[in-house]
Amino acid sequence: MISVWKRKKTGMDRDENRKMLLLSESKAAVMVKANKKKIDNKKGTKLYGLLSFHELPDYMKDNEYILDYYRANWPLKEALFSIFRWHNETLNVWTHLLGFLLFVGLTVANLIHVPHVADFISMISEQFPSSAEGNGSKKLSAVVSRAAIIISVEVNEERRWPLYTFLSGSMFCLLSSSTCHLLSCQSEWLNLQLLHLDYVGIAVMIITSFFPPIYYIFQCTPHWQIIYLSGITIMGLCTIVALLSPALSAAKYRALRASLFVSMALFGLIPALHALLLNWHDPHPHRDLILAYESAMALSYLLGTLFYVTRVPERWGPGRFDLAGHSHQIFHFFVLMGAFAHYAAAKLFFNYRTRMGCAAFA
Repeated sequence: MISVWKRKKTGMDRDENRKMLLLSESKAAVMVKANKKKIDNKKGTKLYGLLSFHELPDYMKDNEYILDYYRANWPLKEALFSIFRWHNETLNVWTHLLGFLLFVGLTVANLIHVPHVADFISMISEQFPSSAEGNGSKKLSAVVSRAAIIISVEVNEERRWPLYTFLSGSMFCLLSSSTCHLLSCQSEWLNLQLLHLDYVGIAVMIITSFFPPIYYIFQCTPHWQIIYLSGITIMGLCTIVALLSPALSAAKYRALRASLFVSMALFGLIPALHALLLNWHDPHPHRDLILAYESAMALSYLLGTLFYVTRVPERWGPGRFDLAGHSHQIFHFFVLMGAFAHYAAAKLFFNYRTRMGCAAFA
């Protein structure tokens, strides 16, 4: 009887230990959740915690090689202010946000050189002879000369619109990308809308990148301007329509999306080869420098796309590049470098065309 009682007591002790273990594990889980989502009673705000890849809702599972530091289903306000927190999208947000500010600065730097109508009116008021003054013909001659200079500058400034088109497209792309990476964790619906905005931004940037070189190279042959600019615009619009399909937003179509963008960029080989054949013997002092800038642009975009598609280096070390150094951040860097190289080439095109006119390209 004693031995039977001892066995029963031992079994009861084991059951009790199991219950205590389960209870402690349950308390530990509660503590972990409490640590992940703390409530600040003084401010009445919540600090939302970061999740692992396996805890994410399906719509946010894009890269299985980034294992941690995710945000999911955060309120819009919390998502917005997470721009100042460390998570696996922080550098994605800031690389293109700083790039956006850089291109805003470049746009302002170009705009401040545009003469104003007020300057023209002021100049006429100062130089035009009064009825009491002599040498009216000399004064009138000075007015005409200065007016010719201003009108000439104004015409040249009007030709800046392709440059501003490219700058606007770049700013739209960089800002939409930054916004997507910052706020797409709010909900499944907003995630899909911002992904579409991001894709549209990339397509718009590619389209507008064609405007400065094609406009300035073929300025003396307008029919080629129309053909090439219409071609890339139509191609870009078709790409946008295809990318707005919700199915193509899935992670498994990453390579297909990249191939659509690359095909748009490769269209540029046609006008580029045409321009080289047309102007190979042109005494352009900056021709080699322009080719270097445009080659740097193409190489940057291709390298960035390669990192985007292959998901290197996080593929080689899952979890090691969650916060910094993963493929999408590298992709962002190369996009920014490519856009800046293209801007430098576009400025050379514009400056030379402004000085030399069509005769230099004939």
